[in-house]
Amino acid sequence: MADRELRSIEVEGYASIRSARVDLGRLNVLIGANGAGKSNFIRVFELLGHLVDERLGHFVGLNGGASALLNTAPEADRLRVRLNGVPYGYEVALVPGSDDDFVFDYEHLAYDAAPWTIALGGRETHLHRTDLIDDSRFAELASDVVDLLRGCRVYHFHDTSRNAPVKRLVPTADNLSLSSDGGNLAAVLLALVESEDKGDLAAYRRIVGVIRQVAPFFRDFVLRPEKSDRVRLRWRQNDSDAVFSTNQMSDGTLRFVCLAVLLLHPKLPSLVVLDEPELGLHPYAVVQLAGLLRQASARGQVLVATQSVTLVNQFGIEDLIVVEREDGASTFARPDRERLAQWLEEYSVGELWEKNLIGGRPGGRT
Repeated sequence: MADRELRSIEVEGYASIRSARVDLGRLNVLIGANGAGKSNFIRVFELLGHLVDERLGHFVGLNGGASALLNTAPEADRLRVRLNGVPYGYEVALVPGSDDDFVFDYEHLAYDAAPWTIALGGRETHLHRTDLIDDSRFAELASDVVDLLRGCRVYHFHDTSRNAPVKRLVPTADNLSLSSDGGNLAAVLLALVESEDKGDLAAYRRIVGVIRQVAPFFRDFVLRPEKSDRVRLRWRQNDSDAVFSTNQMSDGTLRFVCLAVLLLHPKLPSLVVLDEPELGLHPYAVVQLAGLLRQASARGQVLVATQSVTLVNQFGIEDLIVVEREDGASTFARPDRERLAQWLEEYSVGELWEKNLIGGRPGGRT
């Protein structure tokens, strides 16, 4: 697909989201009070990622079953998601099954507004069943939508405990793309170093350079395969030849390393989704993170949910999506730049958020 950019997403019947359409740009920053529905919106993309991997049942089971995911309004009898791009669209509707799972009510593809029903029923997607589609345009579109949905990954680098995935030995072959928890970070970095593509090595050097800006003591990674072609992330600091493990790296530094690798990797996912990536980061690192997010948005789409005023201050009012809870349902809206024009002459975006002039705080906008 030449242009995989999502123009909007429609969600109906998911958790606190009764019915909403959210227009998307290259960079999208969700702000809102606790419980407004930011995480529910993020989890819609997590659901889509599991759906395309034919692991929808796994996602539903881990999240308490279909009854826990469906909106509680009396009229909410299904979960519907529609992705709108140009010139394509994809829509799926799921209904609760007898085992508290989801059954596919339908899956639709659309090309230039012409719909095509892939299949009805079943508990996993039929997007991979291009043999069911006798129109070559839609068969090709189904393949492109699969690629798009595989890019709908939600990244969580919060786990930096002693047994966190990022600190374990991993197969060197697991290096095609960074996993959602950063568990294969060492393998991904090793692949960049050993690549014959000069662009990959240049990307590795940029990653190391950005990390040094946040952690000046950091010199480089130590990436040497161990037994059975497995590798563990290790590193050296300046003025020392000692090799350190990830347990000897601060939690905030390790999270920033994961973020830098994700956002500077040559093969950036088509849509990067991050939930509160600022957790544990020093304010200076948060500013650097904002720069990485902006750079990434020039190559793909970025969706970030945040509670950080420092992070919000690095973006424009047009980048924000304000999430509110009204009558028990989540709503999503872009701030009105024209209404805020005079305020923006004197205050930053984060300050307007703190003053409750754009909403996204408990009690709504004043």
